[in-house]
This record gives sequence, structure tokens and C-alpha cells, in this order.
Amino acid sequence: MPSLRSILDRVARRGRVAPAEARALMHAQGADLAALMALAAEWTRQAHGRTVSFSRNVFIPLTNLCRDRCGYCAFVKAPGDPAARYLTPDEVLAIARQGAAHGCREALFSLGDKPERAHRVAREWLQRLGYPSTVAYLHRMAARVLEETGLLPHLNPGVLTYDELAQLREVSASMGLMLESVSERLLRPGGPHFGCPDKHPALRLRMLNDAGRLRIPFTTGILIGIGETPAERVDSLFAIAAVHRRHGHIQEVIIQNFRAKPGTRMARHPEPTVWDMARTLAVARLILGPTMNIQAPPNLTPDAYGWYLLAGANDWGGVSPLTRDHINPEAPWPKLDELQAVTEAAGYRLVERLPVYPAYAGPEWLAPRVWERVRALATAHGEARV
Repeated sequence: MPSLRSILDRVARRGRVAPAEARALMHAQGADLAALMALAAEWTRQAHGRTVSFSRNVFIPLTNLCRDRCGYCAFVKAPGDPAARYLTPDEVLAIARQGAAHGCREALFSLGDKPERAHRVAREWLQRLGYPSTVAYLHRMAARVLEETGLLPHLNPGVLTYDELAQLREVSASMGLMLESVSERLLRPGGPHFGCPDKHPALRLRMLNDAGRLRIPFTTGILIGIGETPAERVDSLFAIAAVHRRHGHIQEVIIQNFRAKPGTRMARHPEPTVWDMARTLAVARLILGPTMNIQAPPNLTPDAYGWYLLAGANDWGGVSPLTRDHINPEAPWPKLDELQAVTEAAGYRLVERLPVYPAYAGPEWLAPRVWERVRALATAHGEARV
């Protein structure tokens, strides 16, 4: 096996990384890791300069019921839990209006996957609200938020059909689905995705391709530290790269680190280190190329997230001045002045963006009423108008 330094030299000359090389680089340490991070940061600066972006958002947890039972999830509540519920329309709009008053531009809708297919209580909630499905309710609430508050909806609704994606495209600026991993091992008994019909990699890849066919600005990513191997991380990133080459619609890729949460099956599972994250971010940059937007959530590594900019990240994702991260409630968002200070300490400039990135802020990517609102909020360069 050639040395990691010789692999990096070859990748730098060629301008791309092969799967076997990426798998080898996932084991870089010490000086090799420093060289890997330096190359990734150089590629990032080629396309993004020294600019790092974020979106000022408000988090709308439409429902915390779900038919999946992920081993690491603290967001989902069991049907019998008193906290299990759907937000009412008045609650959704109240959160959105508060967000607008705090200068937010993005309404981040997160929800469980098809809860009505598994839980009677979900069907009863939807019946009381007057909707045949969670997707239909999401469509209506996103439309109302867009029309009545001016916020741009970003939707994370779980696995959808082609027709459901087409329906939601009409009321959203962007959508997302984490691939998480292409490893089918994780679906086996004892694995983090056991009992999760919507976490099958083939289903999630099918939806990523459907979103591309519909020209939906899309967010995806991988979740590291849940039991996958370094080679499986590489395979997942190459799978995302292949979808993007086919359709060109993936506007950002998230590299998210697992955090153990009390009350979950994986409460005692070890968490990935900062160096695991840096190594994965750097390899992701080499796989996905200079122009891709690569995001690392700052609140999941509150004491060291500045390192991620030195490993190829160029985006912090959604950061809310108002609502907590309901998916990771133990991890509060950094204050915006802190986020700016950390970004500048690493030698970069923080800029605010919309949930749709500048390259996708156009009528060829957005439904007419969404594009009309984006034009009102964006600068000539597609960033958020301050």
C-alpha cells in the first residue's frame, strides 16, 4: 500500500480521489491527517474563498410521532407518551411569526416518518386536524408559513414518493433527507436502524434520485459513529456523489457526528471524536469536490467546531436565535456572535444565506411563488439580504 502522503500528492495532481485511496485516507493520523486537512481546506478555498455560511432559522417540529425506531433518536416519542403530538396550525404559525420577528428567513420543518401508518393516535390527530396524511398536513402548513409569515420552508419529511415530492416542491425552498449510511448491516437486530423500514439505503437513494428528477434543491449527508466502518462512510459519500453527478441538485452535504442521548438504546454508545469528524470532513471534500457545500453542525461539538473549517467545511447549517435543536435537545445552538468569532478566529468570514443556496436560487429550481419570495430576500449574489 502506498504511503498516505504519496496518495495525497497523487490526488492533488489528479484533482479527484479514487475509492481505494479515500478508504486509506480515512485512517490518516498525525502529520498525515494534517496534510489531508490542508489539502481539503485548499480545495474548499478554491471554490468558496474564505466565506463560511449559515442560515438563520426557526425549528418547527410538526410531529414527534414516527413509525421508525432508531437506536439513537430522542426526538421521537412513543404513542403512549404524554409528549407525543402534532403541532396545531396556530402553534405552527406562532413559531413562524416569532421567527420572522427575530430576523429568521428559514422555517425548518422536521417530523417523524409516516406515523399514521403505524400508530392509531397519529391517525386520530390527523382526523381531528382534518387531513388525510402527515404529508398533506405538512403541505398545508408550509404553504401557510410561506404565505402568511414570509419565511422560506425547508422540509425534512422522511422518505417520500415521487408524487409527494412534487407536491411539496410547490411550497418549499429546499428539502432534505439524510442518507446516513449505505450500510445494510445497520438494519440487522441490535443495529441502530433495526425496526426502521424507512432507513433502508435503497429507499433513501431512490428518493435522492427522485428529488433530482424534480429539480429540488436538496440537502443530504451521513451520520458518523453509529456503528458504520470507515470504509462504509466512504461508500456512502461516493453514493451521494454519484447521485449529484446524475442530477446536479444536491446543494449541501452534512457530516453529522452521533451524540449519545439518555433514554435511547445507544445511550452508552461511544461518540466519534473531533479527529474522526475532521478526517471524515476532509475525505468528504476530496470525494465531493471543491464546489460542494459541506456542512458540520457547530452545536454538536461546542468546544472545537472551529477545527472543521480547517478540514474542508464551509457551512454551519441552520442556527436559530429562537428555538432549540429538537433533534439534539442536549446541544444548544451557539450564539451568533460566538459563531462569528469562531469563524473569524479560523481566518474566515461569516455570511448569512437562505435555505436555498445562491446557485439554486432561480426559477429553474423553485416553484413560482417560492421564487418570488426568494427574490425579495436575496442579494444579487444570492445571499440573504440583511
